[in-house]
Amino acid sequence: MSTASFSEGSLEIVEQQITPTDSPKRRRVKRGTWQTVVWFAVLILLTAVVLYPLLWLFFSTFKPNSEFGQNTGLIPENWYLGNYAKVMEGIAGVPMWKFFLNSLILSVAAVIGTVLSSALAAYAFARIRFKGLGIFFAAMIGTLLLPFHVVIIPQYIIFNKLGWIDTFIPLILPKFLATGAFFVFLMVQFMRQMPRDMDEAARIDGAGHLRIFWAIILPLIKPALITCAIFAFIWEWNDFLGPLLYLTSPENYPLPIALRLYNDASSGGADYGATVTASFVALVPVLLFFIVFQRFLVDGVATQGLKG
Repeated sequence: MSTASFSEGSLEIVEQQITPTDSPKRRRVKRGTWQTVVWFAVLILLTAVVLYPLLWLFFSTFKPNSEFGQNTGLIPENWYLGNYAKVMEGIAGVPMWKFFLNSLILSVAAVIGTVLSSALAAYAFARIRFKGLGIFFAAMIGTLLLPFHVVIIPQYIIFNKLGWIDTFIPLILPKFLATGAFFVFLMVQFMRQMPRDMDEAARIDGAGHLRIFWAIILPLIKPALITCAIFAFIWEWNDFLGPLLYLTSPENYPLPIALRLYNDASSGGADYGATVTASFVALVPVLLFFIVFQRFLVDGVATQGLKG
């Protein structure tokens, strides 16, 4: 009897261990579910806050001038499509496609010049040992602390004497001279993570610096190159001060300068509908460019932490 009772008691204990009560686990699941719901709600709220200005800009393109200052809501009271017709016609005798073409030329040239020159300068700082390397690198980093406004007057005097005012040369040439210290620093940090064994193996095979840079380094720093290209394109597309200084003819204006013309009081008052519409149209290429290349930007940030 005692043996049977002991076996029955032990069997109950074993059953309890095999099938324990699920209340703690259920509590954890419920708590985790509520946390997920709260996080989703917070993220949706933040997304709405971030996207609201963009949505307001889009819907405002369909508002007539009479609603600006009166209708502060998101949806226009009277839908109006004439703003897009005004923008496509252009301003100051120049069609809108010409402003787009000027911005595209400047932005593409800025991307090519910035990426190539910054990559070459970064290779020299990261893979070549020469006297004064630390001093030159510190001087390059020090230019990040130098405001752009300090060099405006000397640069303008130089370009004016060369007869390059009202041309794209003052806006494009500096991009091919590795003047972007931020891009050079970014690529230097990326290249320093690569093992030097590849360079030594290439030198044994008879490759020089140019061959090593083109055939080995560039393919490996593709995420950094695309990251620099994204920032260079967006910064040049939105640049206002540079074209304002060096360009004087409306047919050479990029989009940021063209947007100012819609608010020029000397032309008979501000056309808010056309200004908002032109701003939205100018924003679309930047959004598309970023959406297409954003995954490369994420890859560049993720690969930054890998050691080779």
